[in-house]
Amino acid sequence: MKKYFMLALVGLFSFGTMVSCDDRNDDVLVQDNDTYSVVLDINNVDFTMEPGNMQSGTIIRSFTQPLVGTDVVLIYRKAGTAQDGSPVWQSIPRSVYFEDNILDYDFDFSKNDIRIYADGNYNLSTVPEYVKSQTFRVVLVPASAGAKNANVDYTDYQSVIKFYKINDSKVKTL
Repeated sequence: MKKYFMLALVGLFSFGTMVSCDDRNDDVLVQDNDTYSVVLDINNVDFTMEPGNMQSGTIIRSFTQPLVGTDVVLIYRKAGTAQDGSPVWQSIPRSVYFEDNILDYDFDFSKNDIRIYADGNYNLSTVPEYVKSQTFRVVLVPASAGAKNANVDYTDYQSVIKFYKINDSKVKTL
């Protein structure tokens, strides 16, 4: 009887050790599987001026599929072209200063759309190169916990592309 009791005790101890050492719930790495990095272009668009207010304009685009709660939207404005012909991207929000005027670009987004704003302290139609035929690059990235502390400069388009390993030769149009 002592042998069976001792054997049962060892078995119970072994079972308890296996269960307590199960690390399936410890140090769980959360991976965002519902979001993948995407690059979208809004090409050659004009800001729509608000009626009666030539100091503000808006561009609105809807996503083909709603974003999930773990998506982050970054937007860059094509500010020009480099000597090698590649585009120069500036992150927005951005303020452009010239003479006595200021033009602010900003944006907001929901799960269904984005809105890009141009607001100035002057009549925007007097400097059309900032509100007509504009190109924007929209980058959707996951907002996973690990990315928040990552060493990436979100204002630098190339840094974002490199960090998220985005192939920006496959840009879609929004």
